[in-house]
Amino acid sequence: MKLLSALLPLLVSMVTSCHGLTFPLDCSDIYISDDTQLSGVYNIYPIEATSAVQVYCDMDSLGGGWTVFQRRMDGTVNFYRGWDQYKMGFGTVGGEYWLGLEIVYHLNLQKKYELLVDMEDFEGNQAYARYSSFSIGPESDGYTLHVSGFTDGGAGDSLEYHNGNKFSTFDKDQDVWSDNCARDHLGGFWYYACHHANPNGLYRWGVNSHVYADGVEWHSWKGWYYSLKTISMKIRPVQ
Repeated sequence: MKLLSALLPLLVSMVTSCHGLTFPLDCSDIYISDDTQLSGVYNIYPIEATSAVQVYCDMDSLGGGWTVFQRRMDGTVNFYRGWDQYKMGFGTVGGEYWLGLEIVYHLNLQKKYELLVDMEDFEGNQAYARYSSFSIGPESDGYTLHVSGFTDGGAGDSLEYHNGNKFSTFDKDQDVWSDNCARDHLGGFWYYACHHANPNGLYRWGVNSHVYADGVEWHSWKGWYYSLKTISMKIRPVQ
């Protein structure tokens, strides 16, 4: 009996290895293990097996298996936040949230990803932008954005302008403008001088010709005076 007790952990380890049971790194691992899984909240393990992170998995769009790291849908979460919160994440995973730059960086260390940006206006029109390559650098490099390989799903390319830029917040200004883009446009993003995309801006309702470029915007689709109803940014391993 004592021998069996001593061997049990080893036997469990062997069975687990034989059946390929592993902790999912991202939503694609969950989808691959069972492609009948529905879109919703799941646990992933981007750093280690003891560090579960809740994310929203999009199992429907363009083949499914997308790990959502940014999601706006109703204005219930304030996205005008400082560096530490954008680094570690905030919000409600079942609703509006930002996963966290550090988690996205750790995912990038282990796989090569593509990016999908889905969006909808207040008239019910939908569009997307897709990029075949997406990654961010470490915090020591300002979480610099690297994105390329654009495919147009009707939204146009508003991220090319931001490619190669560091992430900025109102309390950590890393843009190239003489002023503070994050403070002036009420968000946190990979600002340049300043933006063509502002998905983390102030949640407004559609057109407002009196307010310039501080809403939830994707310039190549709706311009700088239209704040979108929904937008989500999500990644999936390159096939």
